[in-house]
Amino acid sequence: MTTRHRVSAATAVAGLVIAGVHILGATVAYADDIKPSVPPGTEPSAAAPVAIDSNAPGLKIPQGGTLAPVKVLDIAEVVEDLGGEQRRQETNQTVMMALQAEVLFPEDSAVFNAQAAARIQAIAQEINQQKATRVRVFGFTDDQGSYEHGKELSKQRADAVQAELAKTVTSPGVIFDVRGYSEDYPIADNGTEEGRKKNRRVEVTFPRGSER
Repeated sequence: MTTRHRVSAATAVAGLVIAGVHILGATVAYADDIKPSVPPGTEPSAAAPVAIDSNAPGLKIPQGGTLAPVKVLDIAEVVEDLGGEQRRQETNQTVMMALQAEVLFPEDSAVFNAQAAARIQAIAQEINQQKATRVRVFGFTDDQGSYEHGKELSKQRADAVQAELAKTVTSPGVIFDVRGYSEDYPIADNGTEEGRKKNRRVEVTFPRGSER
């Protein structure tokens, strides 16, 4: 059973924009030791809304003027199984698949368990269907243990997933961006085991094809 959430964003009169997720290009598979403020490709492209005085004369439409048509910029759909083992997030531009580390690896290990290959190959098949040529593979841990150990483990796990994807992904010239972020960028509360379990994950992100 899955839970599903749907979010939409549209332009407003003042031209406010809600940003989607964009893939960053890369030339080879590599690890980035410089910590950005957010994972690459997830930076917002617009500042927070500015307070607007609805009575300001400058907001009045001139005689004969018309409003621009409403335009949907992006739609985000998130599907997560009830156990939280797998999370899928789609926008008009990208697909992100997050797998909890426990469904791929034994504790504190980067060696696959028996079910890992099948799960990763299913993602690889979708990458082929979307004809994606740029794929991000990011590893994350919780905040237990040292930061450096988490960084090494998260990168090793991301490397393992990328290597398995490469066995099935057939797009010519596909580029993998592989990184390990340790405890950075948690998606849940590290103060609970349930939250830490969600934070221990590997995310695979790739652009959508032209067909929906």
